[in-house]
Amino acid sequence: MPAYDAQPMTDGQREITYVGHSTVLVDLDGVKLLTDPVLRQRIVHLRRVVKLDMRVVRGVDAVLISHLHFDHLDIPSLERLGRELPLVVPRGGAGLLRRRGFRAVTEVEVGEEIAIGSVSLRATPAVHSEERRPLGAKASPLGFVVAGSRSVYFAGDTELVDAMADIGPVDVALLPIWGWGKNLGRGHMDPAQAVEAARRVQPSLVVPIHWGTYYPAHEGLRGAPGYVDAPVEDFVSRMQVELPGCDVRVLRPGTATVL
Repeated sequence: MPAYDAQPMTDGQREITYVGHSTVLVDLDGVKLLTDPVLRQRIVHLRRVVKLDMRVVRGVDAVLISHLHFDHLDIPSLERLGRELPLVVPRGGAGLLRRRGFRAVTEVEVGEEIAIGSVSLRATPAVHSEERRPLGAKASPLGFVVAGSRSVYFAGDTELVDAMADIGPVDVALLPIWGWGKNLGRGHMDPAQAVEAARRVQPSLVVPIHWGTYYPAHEGLRGAPGYVDAPVEDFVSRMQVELPGCDVRVLRPGTATVL
């Protein structure tokens, strides 16, 4: 089992907090950006492994949404953060949010860049299902590069794509290494593919995400099934062999690391 970099929260200017699943708090140069916030104990048929302490997400300046699936764009979680909070979403997703009363929604597409406070945000390619089923909105998924005194790549949900070679090098890559169940569905990277993504993006530091947070409720009636940690163990082992010069910091949901 890998060691976990479970540092307590601080007031540092450069910090990454793995909230869980695809939700990450990027605290960079005085700007706090939250990715794909899913903050509930239960969502659809999924149950959270460990209860979230909402203090982790205090003081967020803006939210980045990679795509429209229910486990990435969760309306009740966004409502908990407030309808006035700025949201950045893939082009085609704003109407869904504005109809629910969110007032500060900005759409972007691949290659577009915007400023949020003292940092810049650039939309990057991702390959994943576009639809919010059933019969919901449709928008092309995105990743994001946040750039300031450090650069942080958030991949969102995506398959391994050639365009990743054009994204880096970056200081930090937040790479999804699994899904939420025993089997990996389409449009996701497994540990081996995530290692190849790291090779292409060329980060100095990788924080694996999209693991160890949710599981199907029927598969763990007495607690989280053992397989929830298996992807990160596999990922760390592969990185040690294939990219030994890259720093890998494994965070449990709710813990942080200082850059």
